[in-house]
Amino acid sequence: MTDNSATKQIGIVLFPDVEELDAVGPWEVLSFWTHRFPEDGYAVSCLSKDGGPVACAKGLTIQAHHSFDDAPPLEVVVFPGGRGARPLLNDDTYLDWVRRQRTTATIMTSVCTGSLVYAAAGLLKGRPATSHWGSLDRLAEIDATVDVRRDERFVDDGDVVTSAGVSAGIDMALHLVARLAGVDRAREVRRGIQYDPEPPV
Repeated sequence: MTDNSATKQIGIVLFPDVEELDAVGPWEVLSFWTHRFPEDGYAVSCLSKDGGPVACAKGLTIQAHHSFDDAPPLEVVVFPGGRGARPLLNDDTYLDWVRRQRTTATIMTSVCTGSLVYAAAGLLKGRPATSHWGSLDRLAEIDATVDVRRDERFVDDGDVVTSAGVSAGIDMALHLVARLAGVDRAREVRRGIQYDPEPPV
């Protein structure tokens, strides 16, 4: 039986116009893992600024589990992207929250243009990182010290992990499972969600 008080928390951030798969792709991986293998000691939830529902970029509405204020302490942060990430580059509420999480979370991760928010918050100074292919130049503009990795699906720089666009968040999340619970566990999760991409086009 798992000791809930010792459970490590993973938080996926939601915001208006977040790209659906940026958030739901990692959610599928991480929630399958944490529900199927609770003995690994992790749980995952979604956060929004006020704890309410969030209207995503393509019309899906997702109800958050927590607000920024009432969320449990997070071991891992997942910050998605999408067109809604652009306004956050100048939003002190989000940037300050990211900076605070950086001081307490063990791993900060991003999907797609979530890395732009990290760059704007100062998390990527002098570090390798990636983003959606269409936003790599913007990443370099926000912080010229970032070592922009243009051809990588995700970039693991220890306590900061960034991934490319949209579906790349699934790969990043599986990598995260491998880091936190081992490669064999990540393979079990990948098989469980039947993720074995063979693009038809």
